[in-house]
Amino acid sequence: MTVANLVSASSPTSQTRRSRLAAAANPVLAGPSTSAVALGEGSAGDVACITLANSQLRLDVAPTLGGGVTRFDWRDDGALTPIFRRCSEVGVDTEPNQLACYPLLPYSNRIGGGHFSVGGRRVEVPRNRADEPLPIHGDGWLAQWQVLDAGREHVRLALDRSDGKPYAFRATQTYTLDGPTLIVALEIENAGRETLPFGLGVHPFFVRDEDTELSAAAGGLWLSGDDWLPVRHVPAPPAWQFGVAYPLPETIVNHAFTGWSGQAAVVWPKRRLSLNIAADTDYYVLYTPPGEDFFCFEPVDHPINAMNLAGGASENGMTLLKRGERLARTFRFTVERTGLRSMPGGRGARRRQ
Repeated sequence: MTVANLVSASSPTSQTRRSRLAAAANPVLAGPSTSAVALGEGSAGDVACITLANSQLRLDVAPTLGGGVTRFDWRDDGALTPIFRRCSEVGVDTEPNQLACYPLLPYSNRIGGGHFSVGGRRVEVPRNRADEPLPIHGDGWLAQWQVLDAGREHVRLALDRSDGKPYAFRATQTYTLDGPTLIVALEIENAGRETLPFGLGVHPFFVRDEDTELSAAAGGLWLSGDDWLPVRHVPAPPAWQFGVAYPLPETIVNHAFTGWSGQAAVVWPKRRLSLNIAADTDYYVLYTPPGEDFFCFEPVDHPINAMNLAGGASENGMTLLKRGERLARTFRFTVERTGLRSMPGGRGARRRQ
């Protein structure tokens, strides 16, 4: 199955005609109350999305927007309830941080100073965002991915950066719906001559209301400075231990948590929904911007600026890959209906820290 990247036109009539031609060129796969191809209109043109659906979930993926997710919904009696924050406008000019989720590769978050050392070599990593003073999140979230294959409940994408510098790599990401579970699988291969530290993760934006709770026990965390780089590792304070489902803090958190079990849960008492998260990683980054209707819980296999922390990249979760070696990670998101209700004095009414 191919996905057309539609060219913007000067009039709504032309846009409609192009959309119809693209729909005719891309066979539609039947799904419960949806199609396998959906077109989201943006101010600068149209972007083709692939919609996966089963009786419990719907997922929209935009291959040309970092292979990212534009919506991930729970289906209940025909109604669709967002689990990830929906991308409100899908177009060629859509900012990656307006997506519902995107991949993190070949590293997560920021690299201090835009460089690191490995094997006695100094490696320079260029900035990749005009609004960021440091390189951030790698290449995958900013790239156009190619569709390798797609069906009703899965899609596999590929990215070839074998000519990249300093990171030369080839990567795939696969989205699969399995009943109430979304499975995201990432794999990356070092295509360069030099051994380099690689890391993987995903960056979902979860729906947040006044009662949203998080359970994600971790042993400690890296406190960040004003530049969001880690400055000191400390045990997790009581307000951020999240050993049981606990309301999200109202103040900003933007730290990497360590010693994570790879299991977490998000609970929405008013919506009577919960989301179980499972990943084969030991870290997560939690971001809770005050006053927003979303928060980010990012399962990753290394903390922020891992290459420049004491002990180096390999001591902080990253994997040194030689040419031709591969790294793979899997992330699972399972939606469940719960019996929880928001009651005065109950869990949803507990005082936030």
